[in-house]
Amino acid sequence: MIRGKDFLSVADVAAQDVGPLVAAAEAIKSGEAERPLAGKVIALLFEKPSLRTRVSFEVGIRQLGGECVYLSRDDVGLGVREPVADVARVLDRWVDGVVARVFNHESLELLSGNMSVPVVNALSDREHPCQAISDLLTIKEHRSALAGQRVAFVGDGNNVAASLSLACASVGADLILASPPGYQAPGSVWGLANERAAVNGSAVKWVELPQQAVKGADVVYTDVWTSMGQEKESAERIEAFQGYRVDEDLMEYAKPDAIFMHDMPAHEGEEIAEGMLDHPRSVVFDQAENRLHGQKAILSQLFR
Repeated sequence: MIRGKDFLSVADVAAQDVGPLVAAAEAIKSGEAERPLAGKVIALLFEKPSLRTRVSFEVGIRQLGGECVYLSRDDVGLGVREPVADVARVLDRWVDGVVARVFNHESLELLSGNMSVPVVNALSDREHPCQAISDLLTIKEHRSALAGQRVAFVGDGNNVAASLSLACASVGADLILASPPGYQAPGSVWGLANERAAVNGSAVKWVELPQQAVKGADVVYTDVWTSMGQEKESAERIEAFQGYRVDEDLMEYAKPDAIFMHDMPAHEGEEIAEGMLDHPRSVVFDQAENRLHGQKAILSQLFR
């Protein structure tokens, strides 16, 4: 299902194979046991700290039969202590794969270009593809299907929104992004998402008003306004995103049985109102759990 040796983008999976990848995650969650990583060691190379990503990958790798070694920013210093290419060529001699959480997507491309083993994007400034596959699993569980779903993403057109647009377009779901002008998803990813949507009879579009996006939505999704690495823009972003908070009033525009999603961590009082994580329609903790199953499906495909 995954084209090539790496998973750096949702686009590394052919559009027609995204649904089967989600089905593979469902099968893994239901208890189908495989151990494709038996005897293998995976390096977790993390420039950014993490709860969900680190723990879900460590647990998943071990459940698939492998072992892992965690390397923090201080341990390696990509591009600071030594060039990314040199780090890649050294690790390539020791480990069977790398899961990398980086500030710059170019670091992933350099790792990939200098390694013979698989590289998985555990988050970059451009995409968060593992999150997107896990999100589709959550939507399918709660909405019974993926095709025909209307997913409203309210807030910054960031890495999460970019990967989700590609993922939704690949399975025939609509993705409507509501953000202030200037905060849309990257044009290159957005263009590819539109190409996939056109083939699958769905739509990927941007609107300015949150109410426009959420009206009639099956899924209401949001993320932080300021991502790691953007802290200097925090005050500017908080001002720009006033009016983009997801709260009970905004949820009223969605379908009565719509679900609320957030990839977490969340900032109550900014992108969400207090109590939204525990809202009756919230599935955020199912979403967090599904990171484990979605990532196991991705690793299983890369090492099958």
